[in-house]
Amino acid sequence: MQQDPNDELLKLTFYATPAHSCSYLSDEQATTVFLDPEKRISQKLYTRLSETGFRRSGNHIYRPHCETCQACVPVRVPVNLFNANRSQRRCLKKAQRFHYRFEPATYSQEHYRLYEAYIGERHGDGDMYPPSEQQYKDFLLSPWAHTQFMSFYDGTQLIACAVVDLLDNGFSAVYTYYDPEYAHYSLGKFAILSLIQEAQLRQLKYVYLGYLVKDCQKMKYKSEYRPLDCHIGNRWVRLN
Repeated sequence: MQQDPNDELLKLTFYATPAHSCSYLSDEQATTVFLDPEKRISQKLYTRLSETGFRRSGNHIYRPHCETCQACVPVRVPVNLFNANRSQRRCLKKAQRFHYRFEPATYSQEHYRLYEAYIGERHGDGDMYPPSEQQYKDFLLSPWAHTQFMSFYDGTQLIACAVVDLLDNGFSAVYTYYDPEYAHYSLGKFAILSLIQEAQLRQLKYVYLGYLVKDCQKMKYKSEYRPLDCHIGNRWVRLN
């Protein structure tokens, strides 16, 4: 008899961190729960955890679990229903001369230099600064996840990279970084739109975007992709 995936979730062990300063809201304290790092994670289990609001950072599967705040809302785009707005259509048109290809998610100096420039320019005041090669590997790579780099090129020059995990029912967008000199092309937006199109081509259902935090300027952009599924109260609620 095949095991109910819900039964497997009930048997998992999780650990909670002590309260710490929230990365998104300066006046809040955060608590995070992590899956037991010794647990062997299959793509099926990773998909199921993603369906309940968990994310990957390096080898770790985590989810916010704060007592007094519910600001972090897991979101995903149902790709077959997605309808690009005017701003997104302009972005696709402006960046149409760029091309992408999927590459193995392995460390390279070319990708790391791009990441280093991005963090230095865009997140110099955050907890990811200063970047290092080890931090890059620990944050983005994983020996068990089906991860690929969706690498964007201007001719032969690497200008952006979306780190993407393949799930049974879609893509999980782990992180995107890009050349700050190309910021006027809105490459973060372009990467998500390209990933949605790629999911449509592969007949996948969703692109998981992580957490929407409406009061955090750096995270509220995710609300622009409609319709949008939000994981609220242990179920997905669709916003049109």
